[in-house]
Amino acid sequence: MRRLPVVALLLCLSCGVVHADDTWMSVQLDGRKIGSLHVEREIDADRIVTTQTLSFRLNRSGHDIPLMNISRSTESHDGMPLAFSNDSSMSARQNMVSGTRREDGNFQVTSDVGGQSRVTLLDWPDGAMLAEAQRQAIRSHGWRPGTRYRLLNFDPASQQTVDTEIAVVGDERVDLPNGAETLHHLQQSLHMTRGTQVMDLWVNDEGRVHRGMMPLLGFHLEMLACDQACALAPDQNIDLLRVAMTGAPRPLTPNLRAEPLRYLIRVDGNNTQPFIDTDEQRSYALGDGLWILDVGATRRSGEATPNADDVASTAWLQSESPVLRDMASKVVGDADNDLQKMRRLRSFVSSFIQQKGLNVGYASALETVETRAGDCTEHAVLLAALARAEGIPARVVTGIVYSDRFAGASRVFVPHAWMQAWINGRWRSFDAALGRFDSTHIALGVGSGDPWKFFAGLGVLGNMTIERATPLSSLIELPGAGGVSSAGTRGP
Repeated sequence: MRRLPVVALLLCLSCGVVHADDTWMSVQLDGRKIGSLHVEREIDADRIVTTQTLSFRLNRSGHDIPLMNISRSTESHDGMPLAFSNDSSMSARQNMVSGTRREDGNFQVTSDVGGQSRVTLLDWPDGAMLAEAQRQAIRSHGWRPGTRYRLLNFDPASQQTVDTEIAVVGDERVDLPNGAETLHHLQQSLHMTRGTQVMDLWVNDEGRVHRGMMPLLGFHLEMLACDQACALAPDQNIDLLRVAMTGAPRPLTPNLRAEPLRYLIRVDGNNTQPFIDTDEQRSYALGDGLWILDVGATRRSGEATPNADDVASTAWLQSESPVLRDMASKVVGDADNDLQKMRRLRSFVSSFIQQKGLNVGYASALETVETRAGDCTEHAVLLAALARAEGIPARVVTGIVYSDRFAGASRVFVPHAWMQAWINGRWRSFDAALGRFDSTHIALGVGSGDPWKFFAGLGVLGNMTIERATPLSSLIELPGAGGVSSAGTRGP
C-alpha cells in the first residue's frame, strides 16, 4: 500500500512560489517542523540562476526516509528562460532532468531515471515563466489591495505549466521566527484539471517570499523565513501515511469486496472532480460536496481507446529496455492472448519483488528490477512497463484501498497504486501488490507512471469522508421515491 504522496508535497512547496536572493525557510505541518527550503539567487553579467533546495524526512509507519529535491532555473535579466533542471532523490538513485534552450526557442530535455538516459524536445509553452520572470511579474503588478492578474508558471520537475491567478490582499504584520515583518499578502489560486489549489504568500518589496501557507491532508503546510540555524534545526516526526488514511463506515468483509459496491462520499474543499470514471468505476455528483461512487461493475465508461502514449516507453516505464523486453517475453511464454499474458505478468511481479515495505521513495521499473524492492507503486510501475514491453496498452492508477488493519489503524482506506491494461476492448485493473483487484479499489487518477503526474489525484486525501458502502445488489429503486434507493441513497 502506498505512502503519502511525497511528490505532491514537493510540488505544493515549489509550484507557483517565487523567491529571490539567499533565503532559508523552515517547513512546518501544523506547527511541527518537517524540513527546510533553501533558495539561492546567483547573478552574473547576462543571466540569473535561481536554485531551490527542499529537504525533509518522511516518516511512514516508523520508517524514516530522507528526501531531497533541487530545482534550478536559468534566465536572462529580463526573464527569458535559458535552462532548467531538477534533481530529486525519491529512491536509492538520483533522478535528474535538465532542459537547455535551443536557437529555435525550444528546449532539449535530458532525463536520467533509473540509470537510463533519454533525450526529448520540449516546445516551450507560450508565456510560461521560470522563477525570475515570476518574481519580476509580481513586482510589476504592485501591492494595491484588490489587484488581480494571472501568470503561467513552469515547473521544472514536472515540465508542466500551471495557470495561476494572483490576488493582492494587502499589507500585514507577520510574526516570523527571527522577528516580525510587514509583508504584502498575496493569494495564489493554482487552476488544475482536478480543481483549484489555493496558497497564501507573504512577500517583501522585492517579491521574496517570507511566508507561505496552504492546506495539505486536512492540515496547514507552512513555510517561514528564518536564519540557517533555524531552518536546519532537527525535524519532528509526523506519520504522514496515517494522516492520509480515510476511515471505512463498516467492515468490508471478503464477500462484500468481491461484489460491486456503491459508496456515498463527502468531499470538502475545491475538488471539482475528485474521482475519475473508468470501465470499473462511475461517479455521480449530488451537490454540496456529496458524491455517489459505483465500483466493481464492469461497463463501458466512454473512456477514450488507447493511443500511442499508452504503449510508449517513458523515463519511468522503460519498456524499450532489453532487460524488460526479455523479462516480459520469458514470463508470458506461450500465452496466446493479452488476458493470459497479463495474468502471468501480474503473478510474476507479485513474487519477483521480494523486499516489500515502505522504505523506498519512488523507483522506476528498471530500478525495481535491480533492487527487487518496493511497495505498491513499484509493483504497479514494473507491471505496467512489462505490459507495454509486450505491446499491451497500460497505465498506472492512483487511489485508495480498504484494509482491515494497517499501520496500527483498523478498517481504513489507505493510499494505494495499481495498474490497468487494455483487455478485450476495456481498461481492466491488475494489482500486483495485493494480488487481486476488488471493489474497495477507489481510483483517483491515472497516468504514465511519471511521479509528477501520478499524484495529481491525491489532493482529495484528508478532505474525504466515506459515509456509506453498500452492495449494489441490495439497492432497489422505490416507486415514486424520486430515485432514492432502499438504502436511503439518492441514485443517479
